Amino acid sequence: MCVGLAVALVAVCCAAANAGIGASGGRSRVAGTWSGRYGGAFSGRFTLRWTETGTILLGTITLTNPPGKYAIGGSVHGSAITFGAVAVGATYTGSVSGTSMSGRYTTPAGGGPWSARKTS
Repeated sequence: MCVGLAVALVAVCCAAANAGIGASGGRSRVAGTWSGRYGGAFSGRFTLRWTETGTILLGTITLTNPPGKYAIGGSVHGSAITFGAVAVGATYTGSVSGTSMSGRYTTPAGGGPWSARKTS
């Protein structure tokens, strides 16, 4: 499962990089720190720390359940955001608007909603 997720994540990142979409394009900048909550199959709080190059996102997510700090990568196109934490087998999809974002996550054990606010 983790290998498949890693391959899918690399494909998303490569496709975004090859699309030639710049840092503008009318989308919200997501670089920085975000704090949020998630529910469903797992519930808790998380902190995202992003760097952003064009449409590509790289960073870390710190989860309370399962506890730990994990590498993440993804992309943002317009208001749509997609990212994954390969080490825990989680994928996240949603939308971002200004200083808030929300969506759904999936894992092999189930999924649920998530939401976050930009803190810096």
